[in-house]
Amino acid sequence: MFIGFFYYLRSRNLHVSLSEWMTLMEALQKGLADSSLAHFYNLCRCICVKNEAKFDLFDQCFAEYFRGAEASTETIDHVLEWLRRAPLMQDLDPEELAKLRAMDLDALREEFERRLEEQKEEHNGGNYWIGTGGTSPFGHGGSHPSGVRVGGTRRGGSAMQVATKRRFQNLRSDRVLDVRQVATALRQLRRLTRDGREEELALDETIDATAKNAGDLEIIFQPPRKNTVKLLLLMDVGGSMTPHTRLCELLFSAAHKASHFKSFKHYYFHNCPYEKLFTDMAQRKGVPTQEVLQQLDRTWYTVIVGDAAMSPYELTARGGSVDYFHYNEEPGLRWLQRIHERFPRAAWLNPDPPRYWSATQSTIMIQDIFAMFPFTIAGLEKAIAHLRQQRV
Repeated sequence: MFIGFFYYLRSRNLHVSLSEWMTLMEALQKGLADSSLAHFYNLCRCICVKNEAKFDLFDQCFAEYFRGAEASTETIDHVLEWLRRAPLMQDLDPEELAKLRAMDLDALREEFERRLEEQKEEHNGGNYWIGTGGTSPFGHGGSHPSGVRVGGTRRGGSAMQVATKRRFQNLRSDRVLDVRQVATALRQLRRLTRDGREEELALDETIDATAKNAGDLEIIFQPPRKNTVKLLLLMDVGGSMTPHTRLCELLFSAAHKASHFKSFKHYYFHNCPYEKLFTDMAQRKGVPTQEVLQQLDRTWYTVIVGDAAMSPYELTARGGSVDYFHYNEEPGLRWLQRIHERFPRAAWLNPDPPRYWSATQSTIMIQDIFAMFPFTIAGLEKAIAHLRQQRV
């Protein structure tokens, strides 16, 4: 039934081979698409597209064939040209900014979707339509105390949500440069205890026992000293954390390669942990946060890495996630409180300089829950000292 789609892909210069198509048919026969168009899309792209550079072309073909989109790049070119010639937003003084009306999240989403339906052309520098460089709550590169950013990278940092495809990357675990410094700091977390079988020679005790035994050798064994520390590492990736990727990778590499922890687990999140923590951020694979809280006991040490910079709505509102297409049933602040209640031995590492922390409301709110330290070697050492002092 999909043979027409096969020929359509080939006509658009996506060179899908017959063997790849038969593999797709076999996967469909086994029910791997689960009778879902979205699952079929993922399955088909995984099997038929061999080059990441062709993902965008495949997306166009899929939309054209199954959703009736027009097979034209004119719209895309038009939007790109619009963004290229968009005027830069002039800085507004505090008095002008105060005049802009902030909207609550539900009203913001409703108004955004209404204007999407109404708008028929590009708009720059205005205060109503979805455009660029203006004071409208919707668009890109403008200024407003709250709003929905449409695509692109952050500028003013005041958007409540971002309406774009969220693509993130996992942190690398093979960083070498400067990892030694971080690893040395992490070793201060060690808590050595003797437990298990007596398989290590206790030299001082052996000498003492032999002397007391009139010189007859008496060998004393003891259990080896082992580190009992279990470390949970939660890392914010993507968005405003992108400039700090290398710094985060140093910590991740050091923790990942450390052999002195009894147990080590890591998860990713973006801006704030919600009901899901990610094991693979690039493919959006993860586990329920509540499951992690239930599986790990209170003795785990927890280090959270993030700039804590976000709209306060992300922490206080249902549906306040920065991802426009994700609706969180519970506010982010509640999940942060749960994490700290479960793991009292917790510290937050912030890569932004401390002089910026008091200017961001979300950072102040998070500091009410977690002890926050700058993400420097000195800051890491202070965070570890804080963790060692905590009692469970």
